[in-house]
Amino acid sequence: MDATPVTVTITGAGGQIGYALLFRIAAGDMLGPDQPVRLRLLEIPQGVRAAEGAALELQDCAFALLQDVEVTDDPAVAFAGANRVLLVGSRPRAAGMERADLLAANAGIFAPQGAAIAQHAAADVRVLTVGNPANTNAMVAAAAAAGVPAERFSALTRLDHDRAVGQLSAALQVTPTTLQAVIIWGNHSSTQFPDVSHATVAGRPVFDALAEQLGGTDAAASWLDDVFIPRVARRGAEIIEVRGSSSVASAANAAISHVRDEALGTHSGWTSAALVSRGEYGVPEGLVCSFPVTSDGSGYRVVEGLELDDRARARLAASVAELAAERDAVRELGAI
Repeated sequence: MDATPVTVTITGAGGQIGYALLFRIAAGDMLGPDQPVRLRLLEIPQGVRAAEGAALELQDCAFALLQDVEVTDDPAVAFAGANRVLLVGSRPRAAGMERADLLAANAGIFAPQGAAIAQHAAADVRVLTVGNPANTNAMVAAAAAAGVPAERFSALTRLDHDRAVGQLSAALQVTPTTLQAVIIWGNHSSTQFPDVSHATVAGRPVFDALAEQLGGTDAAASWLDDVFIPRVARRGAEIIEVRGSSSVASAANAAISHVRDEALGTHSGWTSAALVSRGEYGVPEGLVCSFPVTSDGSGYRVVEGLELDDRARARLAASVAELAAERDAVRELGAI
């Protein structure tokens, strides 16, 4: 195996999502079956032992692609030479915590991490933010990473995308691979807009297929507005209510899919990812907003030129307004 190893840094690596990520990355699911990897696991001091336990298990798996594993609580060590960074660890929202407090707590995590990435990571580093509030955490990290191009930073909305595909495939009684061109617009929050106006199923417009399946265009429109959109947007809360804890395996799967498609290419159609806006679709520059995206293996690019009707524009505007409010809140804290 002659390929140069890729150094992958995972923050919060001792947590549940980190644990779900590690073994699949080491097995080649994220960067391909021929790509060796080095893993750098960053944890806070009280989480180091859990990460060390995961490192022991990784050794016991004897993965052919895994060159080495290092566990540390020092960002300078964790980000040294990193080519791929997954910012998973974040401060969860506690009972009674205001959103402003949540933003402040996470700004205190992601701004120093962004600065450490700029100082220590490889010149080709790319960063995916998984920890919530993911869009704004990515913006904070990117702003602090002086010298690292903003397009190297993204936030995870692939989980929302996959949730939307899953709901549609169940409603239409088809396999997920037959669905194309679903879009998640906006924030990874309840304001996001799962959009099927450009989507197809086996080459046919999804709306037409829903109308046939559900008994007419009115029934299809009602299902999209009253069932599909809110269920996708609130799926995380639904899982917490049913499972007793937040999404783990599905979040890790989405993160792996996001990086895989960014690194190896989307090949056909598009997926969804939150990127630093350059003004596409009227989204203010600098906000980290979910768009339809493609990749040729050199990074995600926004699919431009799609038509949005008034309804879609209104929903996108509402989510963008939330992102702008979060930006203003962290700006007041001096985080950007």
